[in-house]
Amino acid sequence: MGKHWRIHPHDAGRIQLLERQAGLSPVVAQLLVCRGVTQPSEARAFLDAKLTGLRDPEELPGLSQAADLIHQAVAQQRRIVVYGDYDADGITGTGLLYRCLKLLGADAGYYVPNRLEEGYGLHDDALRQLAQRGASLVISVDCGIASVAQAVTAREAGLELIVTDHHQMGDQLPEAAGLVHPQLPGSDYPFAGLCGAGVAFKLAWALCQRASQAKRVSPAMREFLLAAVGLAAIGTVADVVPLVDENRILVRHGLLSLRDRPVPGLAALMRVTGLDQKPELGGEDVAFVLGPRLNAAGRLGQAQLGVELITTDSPERASSLAEYIHQLNQSRDSLERGVLQAASKQAKEQFDPENDPALVLDGVGWHPGVIGIVAGRLAEKYNRPVIVISWDNAGVKPGIGSCRSAAGLNLHRALSACGGTLISYGGHQQAAGLKLDRSRLEAFRAEFCEYAASEISARDRVAEISIDAEAPFSQLTLRTMQEIEQLAPFGEGNPRPVLCATGVSLSEPPRRIGNGERHLSLKLKQYGVSLRAVAFGLGEAADEISQVDGDLDIAFRPVINDYRGRRSVEMHLVDWRPSHVPLAGSR
Repeated sequence: MGKHWRIHPHDAGRIQLLERQAGLSPVVAQLLVCRGVTQPSEARAFLDAKLTGLRDPEELPGLSQAADLIHQAVAQQRRIVVYGDYDADGITGTGLLYRCLKLLGADAGYYVPNRLEEGYGLHDDALRQLAQRGASLVISVDCGIASVAQAVTAREAGLELIVTDHHQMGDQLPEAAGLVHPQLPGSDYPFAGLCGAGVAFKLAWALCQRASQAKRVSPAMREFLLAAVGLAAIGTVADVVPLVDENRILVRHGLLSLRDRPVPGLAALMRVTGLDQKPELGGEDVAFVLGPRLNAAGRLGQAQLGVELITTDSPERASSLAEYIHQLNQSRDSLERGVLQAASKQAKEQFDPENDPALVLDGVGWHPGVIGIVAGRLAEKYNRPVIVISWDNAGVKPGIGSCRSAAGLNLHRALSACGGTLISYGGHQQAAGLKLDRSRLEAFRAEFCEYAASEISARDRVAEISIDAEAPFSQLTLRTMQEIEQLAPFGEGNPRPVLCATGVSLSEPPRRIGNGERHLSLKLKQYGVSLRAVAFGLGEAADEISQVDGDLDIAFRPVINDYRGRRSVEMHLVDWRPSHVPLAGSR
């Protein structure tokens, strides 16, 4: 794997101080210090994550004006359409705001563009059609902050437009009736990390306060908002925004909401996936079970069904939609595996992924809805920026590409530098999309790789693993794990702790498991203590790890495996290497 292991320095004095003043266990104190939480007050706020820690919605830039306009439109019974995005963040945010409007008695509907036919964001034709169908006010969710031209189209069509978004703003803002965004120019909102569903939740909260004519909302609206926290939590985790500050609060309480008061569609989806059998939900359950299924609906062009799943109150319809979306995810998984296999084969046979500065891969008929996932998996595997391009079977249309960054490359700048060879492009530092003619592929590939080579140093090309501490197997007890779980929910910005152990041996040969034998199951032993480990996506390393001469050093994430009521400590393997390699280096 060739990754550099960086073990966090052990600041014993600071850890002991936090342990004593905040009343924490040594394990929790050390992990908090590793995350930059060193003050007792910060530690308690982080661990408690009280719902009262959410900022008043009126503080969110632009929200007061938008809420006033929407409240007035509801009272006037004007037709309101929530215009969302097709990913899990957009789907949950759209469903959340639509449910709020219906609770308030609004004449409301929703619209989500088709990913495969329309693409991301506000579209001129869609806005005109909404106006023709009687819409008066359009509220965007998780999109629109860069839609300058579309705001003009909306105005010309007679639509009042309110934009709610969290994405990067351009040099010019759309001229809309209202703009709600954590980072509006001239504002000083202290947390920029809210996702689209988080912004929608704040707006719904303010609308409920206006309808209740008080800060303290009516019992029915309070019940709605508590359920809506669960929707915001899914959008927050699925959109991979940092799980700190308000996001940590939303997800901590949203997970409880999903367990205790899920909307019918999510209750059905949790039954289909078996999550309803878990005593507690974690951030990983959203990241790897619920989020991907909602995303699958969008990736395969059926995001409208994802919103319907969130908004239906019919148990029968909810069950039907949950089953169908579960099947869509299985189809997405099959498509993804096929494209990943073909792209991996091309990377190895036609390029040098270990040494090339970037990879630009292409294929005919690769499904546009999964090429972004494939690009992300390959970027993570090789620690290289990866672009995966799909050509249509007829060879007539321009190629559609999805880009994922690695090694610190700013994709938006990179594509800007190569813009002369592209039809169009857009995105941000970590992820982007593009269109290009087939005749320009080789020129673009050469130009993009040349730019990447100039920006990424040899050291940057070696992936780094940040390790919280070294921990022998004997310390990995259920009690220790319960202490670690106090830091949950885990995700972006607050990752599950990574530990390392040295002098580990295999108790038995590793077994390939999962669909396509993509994963590994291992039984590992250290000083007489045995633990099970799972290595996700590393099935191909079975022979390599079996042939290591001597002991291993491993980096892993400790977890609690709750199987049929029996709880045990398990490891998710992150990396491994022969024990003779210096601990601070790379193998």
